[in-house]
Order: sequence, then structure tokens, then C-alpha cells
Amino acid sequence: MPLSHTERTVNMKQLKIGIIGAGRIGSLHAKSITYNVPTATVVGITDVFMANAEKVAAELNIPKIYNDYKEMLADPEVEAVLVCSSTDTHADIAIEAAEAGKHIFCEKPVDLTPEKVNAVIDAVAKAGVKLQVGFNRRFDHNFANVRAMVNDGKIGDVHIVKITSRDPAPPPAEYSAVSGGMFLDMTIHDFDMARFLAGSEVTEVYANATCLVDPAIGEAGDVDTAVISLKFANGAVGVIDNSRRAAYGYDQRIEVFGSKGAAVASNDTPTNVVFMGEDGVVADKPLYFFLERYMQSFRDEMLQFVEAVIEDKATPTTGEDGLNSILVALAAKKSVAEGRPVLLSEMA
Repeated sequence: MPLSHTERTVNMKQLKIGIIGAGRIGSLHAKSITYNVPTATVVGITDVFMANAEKVAAELNIPKIYNDYKEMLADPEVEAVLVCSSTDTHADIAIEAAEAGKHIFCEKPVDLTPEKVNAVIDAVAKAGVKLQVGFNRRFDHNFANVRAMVNDGKIGDVHIVKITSRDPAPPPAEYSAVSGGMFLDMTIHDFDMARFLAGSEVTEVYANATCLVDPAIGEAGDVDTAVISLKFANGAVGVIDNSRRAAYGYDQRIEVFGSKGAAVASNDTPTNVVFMGEDGVVADKPLYFFLERYMQSFRDEMLQFVEAVIEDKATPTTGEDGLNSILVALAAKKSVAEGRPVLLSEMA
């Protein structure tokens, strides 16, 4: 059940949030805040398709439904907004939100161009508001533990970062037109995780990519299968392998290898039961859908965003994180197009 009024208000500062976009991600955040974040409350929601906003509002008892996001930004009760609309609207809405004095949680990518991302960063700095970018995988319980081992020096100097990231099914081919393609939509999470786990910025990208899952994706000018090699400023190297379709489910694994040892995070499964019999060994497949796999991380990233606003702390993922990951994604696209390694300095 949703947290009660008493549970939310006793001895507790609450952040009043408006959600822009009531699709899959927007509704997920609305539910997560309502059920799991006692330091915040959703006071309003809007969507270009009003039926979506009305459905979520009715389900979660959200009091206000706005005809458009500009009405929300003009509402003095709203202290922070979640930008969960389509990718091509993120930057413009974020800039307007900053100018309206609202703190901002923006789903990735902030934009498909570095120029617009920089414009958002500048607007946020000028307005003195908080900005957090939705790189939720940093908050996954497994991946965060590996990062803690890197920070604590248990792994030693990082030498190799390996990331496997494979979706259970591809999106519609026409999605590439608005999402920016696989590197800017899907792999951008992996680029952020690589930077996060290595504790260093990427300096060079060499990507090999093709279309093996759905020919229509290739016809739309995108790829669905890739192996990407990375070099980092600290001397480490990395490799990411991507596929838009893994027959066995949502495949999310990482390894960080260093001078003192290695840390490995395997897939989450419905149970950890392994059956062993004369015909073989059977274990559960990975969780199939990303909402199941990463629900805990969506909750924890929102808890930290709210904490950053209430306590006036730095957000854990910044506009600069959003910018740097986009630059890596664009370098990967350039690498595929030109068939060569691309230095990040070329993308400045």
C-alpha cells in the first residue's frame, strides 16, 4: 500500500515532486516514490497523452493533473520535477525547469548533442538548482558493491573492466529515430557504468557493430549487436558487449580486475536455487525485464536525489556525467562509421 500521511509527515521534511511524462518510466517513478520514498510526495503529473496521466493519478491518488508541463513549472507547490518525457524533449524541459527554480531529475540521455547538454548544465548552474541524471545502474545493489570494493582499494589498481549488457528483446525499429540509436539509448548506461567502475574517464573508443537481430533496425540506420573496446585515463582498458536480444532473458554482468584481485557481479535471478540431478544441473534464468531487474536501483536513486535536495548536497550523478557518457556514445558511433579507434579529444 502507499505510505500513509502519518508515515510521510511525522518528523520528516518532504520534497514535493511533479512528474513530466506518465509513460513506462514516469509511472515507475511515481509508484516508487509513492510506495518507497517517505521523504517525497508526488503532487502532480502531466503527459502529452492525458489519459496516461489520468490513469497514473487515479491509481496513486496524485492530486493534480496538468494540461501541460508549463503549468506544472508555474505551480509554486512543485519543488522538483522528474523529466520522463521523450528523449527529444529532455533538454528543453530541463532548461525551462531550471529557469522556474525547480530541482531536476532528468532521465538519460539529457540530449543527443553535447551542445544541448552543456546548455542544461549552464542553466542549472545559473539557477542554483540540483540536477541528477537517471543512470540508475550505479545504484544497483550488486554494481554498487563492486564500486565500493574499487574505492576501498580491495581490487588494487584497476586494469580491466568487462561489461555484458544484453536485452531480452529489441525495440521497434522506428524507436531508433527518436532515441538516438543503440549507443545513445542502451549502451549509454554501459558507458556510464564503465566510467563509474574504472573510476576514470574514457580516452579512446573502438567499436565494432552490426545488425544481426532485426534487419529493420539496420534499415533504420542503427545497429543491434556490438563489441566496444575502451581505454581510460588511468591506463585501464575495458570491453562492453551488447545485444538487443538474448533468448534467455536480461543479461547484466560486470567484472573489474585489478592488481590485487577481481570482483564479479552476476545476473539477478528469481531464486538462487540450483537443482542437480542425473540429467544435469538446472538454475533459474536471469530476470526477464529491466523493471524487475532494476526496481531496487530506481528506488535508491530517487532516495538519493531527494536527500541531495533536502540536505543541499551534491547529486550522485551530475550533468557532467550525462555529458561525458554522451561523448563516449558519439565516439562509438563515429568509430563504427569510420572503422577506426576514436579519441575522446576529437569529440570536444
